[in-house]
Amino acid sequence: MSKGTARRTVRIEDELWDAAKTKAEAEGTDLSNIIRGALRGYLEEPAQD
Repeated sequence: MSKGTARRTVRIEDELWDAAKTKAEAEGTDLSNIIRGALRGYLEEPAQD
């Protein structure tokens, strides 16, 4: 685990998790990297009123 990171608990449907994990592995990455990227993208979006 990288310095400055902590484990988090989230609830995700098994089917979604498994599909994302399979795709991430095929792309040579892992779900932690995918989730961090998704969160960064979410934070870059303008806030909705």
